[in-house]
Amino acid sequence: MQNLVGNDKRKKAKIILEDGRIFSGFSFGAAGTASGEIVFNTSLSGYQEILTDPSYKGQIVTMTYPLIGNYGVNAEDVESSRPYVEAFVVKQCSRIASNWRSTDTLDNYLKKHNIIGIEGVDTRAITRHTRVQGAMKAVVSTEDLDERQLTAKVKASPGLVGRDLVKEVTCAKAYAWNDAGKYTVVVIDCGVKLNILRSLAANNCRVTVVPATTSIKEILGYNPDGIMLSNGPGDPAAVQYVVETVRQLLKKKIPLFGICLGQQMLGLALGGTTYKLKFGHHGGNQPVKDLATGKIDITVQNHGFCVDIDSLNKNEVEITHINLNDRTLEGLRHRTLPVFSVQYHPESCPGPHDAQYLFKRFTDMIDKHSAEK
Repeated sequence: MQNLVGNDKRKKAKIILEDGRIFSGFSFGAAGTASGEIVFNTSLSGYQEILTDPSYKGQIVTMTYPLIGNYGVNAEDVESSRPYVEAFVVKQCSRIASNWRSTDTLDNYLKKHNIIGIEGVDTRAITRHTRVQGAMKAVVSTEDLDERQLTAKVKASPGLVGRDLVKEVTCAKAYAWNDAGKYTVVVIDCGVKLNILRSLAANNCRVTVVPATTSIKEILGYNPDGIMLSNGPGDPAAVQYVVETVRQLLKKKIPLFGICLGQQMLGLALGGTTYKLKFGHHGGNQPVKDLATGKIDITVQNHGFCVDIDSLNKNEVEITHINLNDRTLEGLRHRTLPVFSVQYHPESCPGPHDAQYLFKRFTDMIDKHSAEK
């Protein structure tokens, strides 16, 4: 195998963090300059699912596993129509794609979709630094290596707080995901991952996906048995139009299931507040405790904001799950309404399948609600 570390012909690249820390590496994928919040992901595999997760819009993803790209890319392992990360940082990008399902290399895939890649970087140093200092704004570039200019670009970049990124990832118009199923479910698309739709379909749901801006009148026009609030990127407090839609839906008492950003928007609709986590949760090994059963699930997560547990009315809202690493809120349910949510991703892709049962819990809730009407 070619010794890429010793290849001096590679094009140089730089990463400059908001606090002035500089990392040097080499370019792969597309050339150019990009800004975003730099975060680390602890998954050992599943890089294609991570790249195409719309929740990563606005973020530069650093993989902690040192060798990425060794099984190439294919048309099946995607969570949306294209990559949404602002840039991709790895220790080493494999130029050999060894898998019978592979149709291209990671390098070519990023070039095709105009995503900047940087390799040859000490990704463990980036991880340790952001793990202590917190996630922060950064700029990556393969064309402008002037550190003063890049520092100015970092300071001028928008960051995530107060920024509505949902409008950049939601679908343009409503569409039917599948045409059969016992339960009619409307998914409010704030950046939905495809495996959420697959999981709903696998649990006998006929799924219609609607844009995040869809009015409650239009949503009710589908006569839904249940509503799904999807995952998505950015600051939930900046997506007040969805929060208001959720407030109105709660009055209709339709069974509702929120995932990730969906939980945050639900928390806001229930009168709570959200805040930005120091470095967020990104990866496939987050331990979550179910407070009702005491069971521990290992979960896949991707979020930088969280609902403040203390801001919720405990007479109306029950805390169902907590993160065992930092004791943050991972799940809630309403005490009287058919409503629940989780902060993690039960659909996995990539990650453990421990929480897949939650989709069955959703359809069971729909059945119970129908029987009580």
